[in-house]
Amino acid sequence: MLIINNFEEYKSHEGKELGLSDWHIIDQEQINRFADATLDHQWIHIDSKKAETDSPFKTTIAHGYLTLSLIPYLWKQIADVRNIKMEVNYGIEQLKFGQAVTIDSAVQLKAKLISAVNLRGVTKVTIEATLNIKDQTKPAYVGNVIFLYHFI
Repeated sequence: MLIINNFEEYKSHEGKELGLSDWHIIDQEQINRFADATLDHQWIHIDSKKAETDSPFKTTIAHGYLTLSLIPYLWKQIADVRNIKMEVNYGIEQLKFGQAVTIDSAVQLKAKLISAVNLRGVTKVTIEATLNIKDQTKPAYVGNVIFLYHFI
């Protein structure tokens, strides 16, 4: 795991791959809980019988936003950013979904530091986040995630 203590340490990794998370399996229970939390009960996510016959995937798929919501959890497996008062999810740019994540697929986050900028004491980092799907060549998505860190 990468340990980052301050802006200078972040900056030293600019342009480099930071690491990979562990694999995480997205099961139907997690998909159903996400559907309940977001009020998105589209059949392609929660109705396995209908998905089996009517979906091009022949099974249910994870919500795209569910896969995005895993970024903080998976990112914490790659980097331990210390000495911060606060961390803010600031945005996602240039996001493209590559393919659907079917039920019981294992996903893994790959992170590369695009930039680290000091904005009057606030560190703004842009991480290229790629969500890989086990045994697939095409990722679920690629996008630039932006975090703001207020170091102590």
